[in-house]
Amino acid sequence: MDYLYHYYDESTGPFRNLSDLSPEEAENVLADIRRNKKGFASRRSADYLEIRRALELKAREAFIAKGGRPLRQHPHCMTLGRCPWLLEWYPEGKELQIPLSAFADDTVSFTYGDLFPAMRFQDGKPYRGQVYTLDEIGTVIERFGLPQDWNPDGGLGPERYIEVQIWDDAPLDKWYVQAPQIF
Repeated sequence: MDYLYHYYDESTGPFRNLSDLSPEEAENVLADIRRNKKGFASRRSADYLEIRRALELKAREAFIAKGGRPLRQHPHCMTLGRCPWLLEWYPEGKELQIPLSAFADDTVSFTYGDLFPAMRFQDGKPYRGQVYTLDEIGTVIERFGLPQDWNPDGGLGPERYIEVQIWDDAPLDKWYVQAPQIF
């Protein structure tokens, strides 16, 4: 896999991250998304942001333990390989492709599936609760395949893609919108 993909709504632009906001600001933005029924995010649970921040911290700590050097407190999320169904999460879904080679190995981590189910489901699958480095993810893919290929409709479980946690803003400067408070 040579490319990472980011999915976003055209009205807000790429790499707008609720975790970059204060908890109060993020809750206000999410409340607005819910009120206006703006895509998938409008259906998130009341404790979504609290759980998200805890999972991001857990992923960051696990990545550091494996030699990762995150420069951000909270990651931006992308997928390893295309996952077109994510376009459906947004009223005006867009896809952005960036070469994996744009990122330093020690600033990207991976979960087999979205961070939420990957770190929370307790079903005995060996990739649950795991954060992988770039060196490790290839072996995981060889063993289990790409979820986009074997589970495109989600009928076989919550794994729909490999999530990539981006821990450095510098490679994203070309695409990053610098005003995270405006969603």
